[in-house]
Amino acid sequence: MSRQPIIAIVGRPNVGKSTLVNRIVGRREAIVEQRPGVTRDRKRLEAEWNGVPFTLIDTGGWMTGGNALDDKVSRQAEQAVDEADLALFVVDVTVGITADDEEVAAWLRRRKTPVVVVANKVDGERRDNDIWEFMGLGLDEPIPISALHGRGSGDMLDEILDRAIEAAGGRAADLAIADDEFEFAPSTDDESIMSIALVGRPNVGKSTLFNRLVGAERSIVHDMPGTTRDAIDTVIETDEGPLRFVDTAGMRRKNRMDDGSEYFSMVRSLVAIDRADVAVLLIDATEGITHQDQRLAERVDAGGCAIVVVLNKWELLNAEQRADVSSSVRAKLPFLAYAPILKLSAKTGLGANKLMPALHEAIEAYHRRVPTRELNLVIQGAQAAHPEPGVRILYATQGASDPPTFTLFTNKNVPAPYLRYLERKIREHFKFGPSPLKLRVRRRGA
Repeated sequence: MSRQPIIAIVGRPNVGKSTLVNRIVGRREAIVEQRPGVTRDRKRLEAEWNGVPFTLIDTGGWMTGGNALDDKVSRQAEQAVDEADLALFVVDVTVGITADDEEVAAWLRRRKTPVVVVANKVDGERRDNDIWEFMGLGLDEPIPISALHGRGSGDMLDEILDRAIEAAGGRAADLAIADDEFEFAPSTDDESIMSIALVGRPNVGKSTLFNRLVGAERSIVHDMPGTTRDAIDTVIETDEGPLRFVDTAGMRRKNRMDDGSEYFSMVRSLVAIDRADVAVLLIDATEGITHQDQRLAERVDAGGCAIVVVLNKWELLNAEQRADVSSSVRAKLPFLAYAPILKLSAKTGLGANKLMPALHEAIEAYHRRVPTRELNLVIQGAQAAHPEPGVRILYATQGASDPPTFTLFTNKNVPAPYLRYLERKIREHFKFGPSPLKLRVRRRGA
């Protein structure tokens, strides 16, 4: 049976890999900036050329030496190449062969994965002859392209897709004509898969928890704030169906952002929150609830998704510190009173077994619908127990789920405190738990 081919893009930093990724997938998926080291994790993307689907893996580049973070970035690239059917080795024709290029080429020659050399930044005919220098890398005849302007990209895709499909043991015609018969990787755009976004300030342990949940070093973990530069997602199978986990970049205030790429990372994180069914808000328990945690919690709450609060690094606190942090959560995040609070260690796994049941409970509550008759009995009982002078709720109905949304038909406008009271009664009776609720008021005659 044929399967969807996998192509990994590798090379030293700052040769235009992310620009090439955006060119191939036809949208701005990778963050592009004119300095090395912006891309750090490996990211799987679905792409298509001439009706043939394939998977593209963007990597942060392979580097010799460097610090511990550079080593982890390189290991991500190595894993991408090992799982790929074909590796695209991107080089910069305006610079020529560098010592790093030679190191990457030597490393690729030791792998079993076939390699295609892509000579980038060939922006005109005057650069065409410059590609032959790269024959000295001992790999194959380079393919000239300009990722920025698109020159040669079609010919490149024809060549690499044929070779990737052959390496994968399939035929292009099979993939293009009968793609529903083959074992494709789960599409990250499948709206039926529940999406869970891990959000928080930089260096609170999001990537560590992400890796523990998905069971692989999928996102780079390092004790340097701001390591994750993009939203990385992985679909995993659970006992109750597939779940998509999204590891987002840490978010800081705009005026504290160091560069443009950090701003775009924040934008991606906000998009991930808005698209998520559940947000796991990670807080560093050793630092307590900071002002930025509060601001981020408000943004997550406004996104309308279910929320689970995680106090990470719990193992580093003594009994007195744990009591202080526990009491401060409800005091500083009163608007998340409905959200469960889990205390765990992403690094050691302490308490991590509680997260998956909490997520499934949040998802179930987020999609729950309740009987109209029972809903109106709850509203009537709430009004009888605590009436609001001059206000009568004539009828109530649930208009939507995701999150549960209720419309109250009234004789006049309802004060906000009374709406919160009704929301609490609905939540308690129907056990909505981690899911937010929305109450809308429609005044009779309005």
